[in-house]
Amino acid sequence: MERETDSNPHAIDTGEGERPNENFDAKEVQDVEERRAGSSKVVHEVVRLQGEEELERPVLALLLSGLAAGLAMSLSLMSELSLRSHLPDTDWAPLVYYLGYPVGYVIAVMGRLQLFTESTVTAVLPVASAPSWRNFGRLSRLWTCVLLGNLVGVMLVSALMATEVIVTHEQRMVALDILSKLEMQSWTKTLTMGIPAGFIMAAVAWVLPNAKGNQLGVIVLLTYAIALGGFAHVVTGSSQSSFLWLSGRISFADAWLGFTLPALIGNLIGGTGLFAVLAHGQMRSDLSGEE
Repeated sequence: MERETDSNPHAIDTGEGERPNENFDAKEVQDVEERRAGSSKVVHEVVRLQGEEELERPVLALLLSGLAAGLAMSLSLMSELSLRSHLPDTDWAPLVYYLGYPVGYVIAVMGRLQLFTESTVTAVLPVASAPSWRNFGRLSRLWTCVLLGNLVGVMLVSALMATEVIVTHEQRMVALDILSKLEMQSWTKTLTMGIPAGFIMAAVAWVLPNAKGNQLGVIVLLTYAIALGGFAHVVTGSSQSSFLWLSGRISFADAWLGFTLPALIGNLIGGTGLFAVLAHGQMRSDLSGEE
């Protein structure tokens, strides 16, 4: 049902029921609309439509896109390790070497590759808007394909690093020395640290439609926060743990059951259980208030 418009010929429906001042000319009205951020309902619809497109993609396309995203995400680990190796062991060093962490995210997100933690909100909104067994099936298919592709991608790069195909022996030993000093978290600690990471990645997908030319800054800032907070991201973290496993420093159980599994659960809770549900609930409340 369309909204009624007032007698102002220059008034434009913004989706919030508010219109630019009636004394503005057409050019000024256009400038206001171009600078105005979309309402929560507009953002919800943009993200929902993006999710619909993802849910309709064939299995092979999801697998290949997920694989490409996994390969790209490995660059986060490699960039961070490269910066670490050139910095002294000081209190301020993490502020610098964590700048390498967003590299993989920038490639995956801006390249529209299938990253699992983004799909915890984009692919969930269509299901929340129209819950059905068919939609739940489509969501499960997408998550399975994308997560599998992501993990295979990071493990492939980890294997190439562990066998010194894409790094020198000296670089591999430096990487092992750095990563071996990192303390493995408990299962429950990894799960709880995965919740903020999942929430932040869902926020990336939600904020981008309103970024309007500042997408790069949004991605870098929010993913940098994941690194600074020491939060557990299932894909980038699995890049680190699989490298240690393939290098014989930790066991298969420690890598995949001790880190990947709890990080996955935490990311799902943060991305779907918190962000997607709250974002969808906000939109439903807005619509209920208009009735």
